Amino acid sequence: MELSTAKHIENYLTENRENMVLLLKRLVATESPSSDKMAQNQIMLLLKETLEELDFYVCIVSGNKTGGYLYARPKRRVKCQPIQLMVGHCDTVWKKTSLEKMPITEADDKITGPGIFDMKAGLVQMIFALKAMKDLDLSYMVIPVLLVNSDEEIGSIESTGMIKKLSKLANRAYILEPPLGLNGRLKTARKGIGKFILTVKGKSAHAGLNPDRGVSAIVELSYHIQNLFSLNDFEKGITVNVGMIEGGSSANVIAAESKAVIDVRVHNLEDADFITQKIMGLKPIHNGSELTIEGRFGRPPMEKTPRNRKLWKLAKDAGRTINLNLKEATAGGGSDGNTTSLYTATLDGLGTVGDGAHAKHEFIFTEKLVERTALLTLLLSADPLVETKI
Repeated sequence: MELSTAKHIENYLTENRENMVLLLKRLVATESPSSDKMAQNQIMLLLKETLEELDFYVCIVSGNKTGGYLYARPKRRVKCQPIQLMVGHCDTVWKKTSLEKMPITEADDKITGPGIFDMKAGLVQMIFALKAMKDLDLSYMVIPVLLVNSDEEIGSIESTGMIKKLSKLANRAYILEPPLGLNGRLKTARKGIGKFILTVKGKSAHAGLNPDRGVSAIVELSYHIQNLFSLNDFEKGITVNVGMIEGGSSANVIAAESKAVIDVRVHNLEDADFITQKIMGLKPIHNGSELTIEGRFGRPPMEKTPRNRKLWKLAKDAGRTINLNLKEATAGGGSDGNTTSLYTATLDGLGTVGDGAHAKHEFIFTEKLVERTALLTLLLSADPLVETKI
């Protein structure tokens, strides 16, 4: 894109900074915890109204256990044109009364509030990037399609199917999750996340009268915890953490049952398969013990594939036109980018620079809201990527 066009975009968004902040505050004030379907409906109606003003067709699909998701596309479009997917979420980890202790404040070029960084600022970016394209009469070579879900913070349990479907059709996907660190590094890779539950059955007995007749499920589990810990390989980025355990009924009873919840993170699918086989292949150590193992990788790794690298280069080049020297990073947490990356070129962490995701000091830098929206607008106006099948 020409430098003059990039400058027009920057100027337009700077002039609209106050409007961007007003919308952001409305979204943050509309508290939307993942568990509250009614709250999700309220914020989605606000997003629907805003997108319809931009001449978008908007559909809200209700969920069975969640608030569902919002799908949007331009009303006027050429059906044979490729599409680009923008993905965001409107749910937060904060309960509905959080504003009482975490009020929206604006001072020292920062805006605070529950969910502002993760990721309601990203939703504002999506809307104002589209608004900039419309008001500046910039043409799309790739048609923008939006998916805003209400269950990302709980694993996208009901929206993943639609995300997969759209990703298979898309030329590229932009994920509006927050960037990493105060220097705003884009996320070009994410670890895959697996969750497994190991349940051990033993045999109860009185710990004082006849302990020899019992088989301790807790003792059995303790051996497996050590085995699981040995699977850690920090150099390869493999982490296996037994983060929760439970078991037993009383101090004077040989435990008949125990359980461990295991969190696994890896950089690539090969390691995901390896660790899955190791965990699912665990066998009882003590006679009389039984193991039941459940779980899987709910979010596959987002790897640095050739097509993802092409999208990263596109962003680097776009950033230079607005004097933005972008850096990249690998994130240990997961997002919907882990899913889209399986099917199309994906770039994550395109949200607004700030800090405090899931923390009480959550905030964004106000000027970065303009900067990162300008970057997103430039990316939306780019030519289609050449297909890279992997």
